[in-house]
Amino acid sequence: MSTATARLEPSHAHEAARGAGPVATFRALLRQRLRRDRWQLLIWVLVIAALGLFSARSIEQTFGSVAARTQLIRLAIADPTVLVLRGLPQGTSLASVTFFEIFAFLAVLAGLMNTFLAVRHSRAEEESGRAELVASTQAGRVLPTTATVVHAVVADAAVAVLTALGFAAAGLPVYGSFVAGAAVGGAGLAFFAVGLLLAQLMSTSRGANGFASAVVVLAFALRGIGDATGTPFGDGTHVRSAWPTWLSPIGWGEQFAPYTANDWRPLLLMLGFAAVLVAGVYGLQAVRDTGAGVIPERAGRVSASPLLSGAFGLAWRLQWPIVVGWTVGGALTGLLAGALGSLVGSSIANDPSLAGIRQEIGKIGAGGSGPLTQLFISAIFSIVGVLAAACAVQAVIRLRQEEASGSAETLMSTPLGRIRWLMSFVAVGVLAIVAVLLAAAIASGLSAVASGQPSSTIGDSIAAASAQLPVALVYLGVLTLVFVLLPSWTIPVSWSVLGLGAFIGLFGGLIDLPDGVRHLSPFADAPVVVGDVDWTGGYWMFGITVVALAVSAALIRRRDFAIG
Repeated sequence: MSTATARLEPSHAHEAARGAGPVATFRALLRQRLRRDRWQLLIWVLVIAALGLFSARSIEQTFGSVAARTQLIRLAIADPTVLVLRGLPQGTSLASVTFFEIFAFLAVLAGLMNTFLAVRHSRAEEESGRAELVASTQAGRVLPTTATVVHAVVADAAVAVLTALGFAAAGLPVYGSFVAGAAVGGAGLAFFAVGLLLAQLMSTSRGANGFASAVVVLAFALRGIGDATGTPFGDGTHVRSAWPTWLSPIGWGEQFAPYTANDWRPLLLMLGFAAVLVAGVYGLQAVRDTGAGVIPERAGRVSASPLLSGAFGLAWRLQWPIVVGWTVGGALTGLLAGALGSLVGSSIANDPSLAGIRQEIGKIGAGGSGPLTQLFISAIFSIVGVLAAACAVQAVIRLRQEEASGSAETLMSTPLGRIRWLMSFVAVGVLAIVAVLLAAAIASGLSAVASGQPSSTIGDSIAAASAQLPVALVYLGVLTLVFVLLPSWTIPVSWSVLGLGAFIGLFGGLIDLPDGVRHLSPFADAPVVVGDVDWTGGYWMFGITVVALAVSAALIRRRDFAIG
């Protein structure tokens, strides 16, 4: 029996079973969730709030004057690239520019935090068998779901309040800061409802997590497309978003317009959206069997495929839906890079009055200096690199899930050795990384050529994709070592390291983070493939990956399996 189950049964579920009423049962379930997630949620919430605080202070140092902020916003409006990556311009005050710079990324973090929370306390509980144990008490099936909903509301309220305090501590207006915090918390709650619904539809937690993560990425992309195709108005420092923005909870958060309009109405849209999806969850839960998804798993073959006779085949069978999902995400991002790269090249690349745009784009990721179209493609492929690194993260997390469920220990009773088992999942991670980067490169190159760019753009896309390979691999190697040394910390450390690394590496240059801080992120040290090519950082990351995997292979033979 797992540690989480042991904690739940004697301290809380049995208390409910001894005759406590529904209110006491609900409190016991809520306490169990808060206790189980206390460290993970603390990390997520503090990271989100700290990023808001640090971003506001960095922007004040970098763009302290109104003239500097006005130039930044007008350059952003002139270049759709910046709007895709950042947000919706809503004025030139320090507070408005801060929200423009950081909100979309904070909303993505809040979305991932909530989708993982939703799946962890629903579909994952059913997979482990704990949900059926709890349902056998008077808690039934409704109270655990209700406790999970309240748990998410508490977590998102904490995100909203601490984010607001972070903005206010940086000197931004207090009232507007709480509006901004509500936008982040509201977006998180909307994504929680999405994750909870997908947990009902999918038959496995990995499938639910994979699709939920894809929805968050899709929401970011829709928001970016809507902002990039929006209409400037007023004094040229405001943009009215186009319709795709309204298809995204992140886009709804932008409509709060904190520090200017301070419009609370989008919060009603977020809460209404979440309420409708949660109501659908209760309806689906009432008609489906415990452990079964609305979308059933495909029936297995009568006899196993020859591929399943080996460790790699099993690792691939467990992870292929996630690999396919991230690969599709990479291809879509590549299409966006190719299409918008053509737009950038045709509209502003030769305009000397917009030279500042080249400098701004050159600060994204590893940067570089050279033609604007190549810089733009390289910048977008930094985002593709995040998707590829997420594949690596999920390969390592799957290792931990197999160990925690006891499946790995069962496999070890066969002739399969520990090193071979470990490396089979690493091999799938490498395959997934290559698939994401290759799909993005092909899609980017073909869409650019179709948009009228020269065929050499295909080579630019391949070079930009190859620069992200060592970045994703170093995440795979280092996090595998974390799994071997600290198995119970694998999941929270993996997502936290990826989130912080992505933010610092992609946006650290834009908000003028110190070089010492920026180089903590592999994304900032990715090989430079625009202008003066430099693969020094890539060689170092390849070396770190090899060493980390070698140490992991040596140590996995010497530690016990940590179940639960």
